[in-house]
Amino acid sequence: MNKNILITGAKMVLPTTTIIGDLRITDGVISEISTESNLEPRDGELVHDATGLYLLPGMIDPQVHFRDPGQPEKEDLCSGSRAAASGGVTSFLDMPNNVPSQTTLQSMYEKLETASNRCITNYGFFIGATESNVEELQKAVGTPDSPIAIPGICGIKIFMGSSTGDLLVNESNALKTIFDNTAGLIAVHAEDETRMIEREKMIEGRTDMAAHAEWRDEITALIATKRAVGYAQDSGHRLHILHLTSGIEADWLNGLTSLIGKEGQAHITTEALPQHLTFDETDVEVLGTRLKMNPPIRYQKDKDILWKRLHDGTINCIATDHAPHTLDSKAKGFPSAPSGMPGVETSLPVMLTHAANGSCSIEQVVQWMSSNVADCYGMIGKGKLEEGYDGDIVLVDMSKEHLVEDKNAWSTVGWNPFAGKKLIGWPVLTVVDGTPVFERNEETGPKGRCIIEPGQAGKPLVMTPWN
Repeated sequence: MNKNILITGAKMVLPTTTIIGDLRITDGVISEISTESNLEPRDGELVHDATGLYLLPGMIDPQVHFRDPGQPEKEDLCSGSRAAASGGVTSFLDMPNNVPSQTTLQSMYEKLETASNRCITNYGFFIGATESNVEELQKAVGTPDSPIAIPGICGIKIFMGSSTGDLLVNESNALKTIFDNTAGLIAVHAEDETRMIEREKMIEGRTDMAAHAEWRDEITALIATKRAVGYAQDSGHRLHILHLTSGIEADWLNGLTSLIGKEGQAHITTEALPQHLTFDETDVEVLGTRLKMNPPIRYQKDKDILWKRLHDGTINCIATDHAPHTLDSKAKGFPSAPSGMPGVETSLPVMLTHAANGSCSIEQVVQWMSSNVADCYGMIGKGKLEEGYDGDIVLVDMSKEHLVEDKNAWSTVGWNPFAGKKLIGWPVLTVVDGTPVFERNEETGPKGRCIIEPGQAGKPLVMTPWN
């Protein structure tokens, strides 16, 4: 594939400024950025006139569930990667609760091999923790005295509360063993299993979606978050708290999270989702089980605090928790409908629409969805428009608005929770390692089209080892 491309006349969101200029990618790497004079095209170089468009580093989604292996009716790495590219996401980190779950180093290598044949974006994978697989975790990420970083393996995932799949680690000794004896980043789904079991009796017999947030309440989340932070502080471990949903968690974490770790201390980061920054209880009442997820969509007050803590740096980045289920299964109503929703293909337009409406800036969206994600995970060569960085870029049009419609979904399940909303900032061109992989224009219509075959672009993400 040709990995040489010249983007001309774009509004480039650089690390320290936004300015009109040209950007050249040579052999898959950003080789030249000019803001003072036009770059001249070279032989064999693809030239794209980006006048009037914003040029951003490719988005990085650090939490998706692409359902591969085992649930192709929901998603696989091919369809998930194409959905990501359609949304300007050039790299993703995928979770291990598959069928079967990925809990051994051998299963991780098998998944990496599948990704190399099916993906059109860059990829990384979490290995799942159980109460008895610490030796396999060590093979994947190393020990505190000898950390390792295998390309494409981004860390350990712990489900502290049951969600989907068969991974659950709630027992204190097992959690302590994992934190004390592994290296790498530990990412936790923080809901307290004991409290959830107790509170489930409260909602027995209810079929209204409001019961979901009452059952898995903010205290359920806070208890687990405090436990995880305590284990990390005791062991000095690297900890990332996934999909923060409640205001009390965000307030409690203020002063504890940072993109920059300190020697000998726990390094803690966290993320929020576009869903929890956009929807609240009024939307849940209207959309029902389409918005059923774990942890749940909460309340207006929680949404307001999440935005506040995103702006002050307590929340470090944005993910989607893209977790597709079929509409047939979602139609079963509460409580039978599964938890989870698609999100990877609309996350960037959702956040850019928030920027257009004054909730944040385009530059902040780039920080939260690209550069800060790369920093959180120690990704090499990702997250910035800078010479020497990988040629992962996305051009977006901030002048055109498209209605989200299920018929335009790239996810296998064929629906989107933002259906019916008008969003701005849709990707016009997505480029991975200098290779154009997706385009959206007048000819393609709002759905856009994938312009390469599976396996023709993308590679395992390389990350620094965490001790």
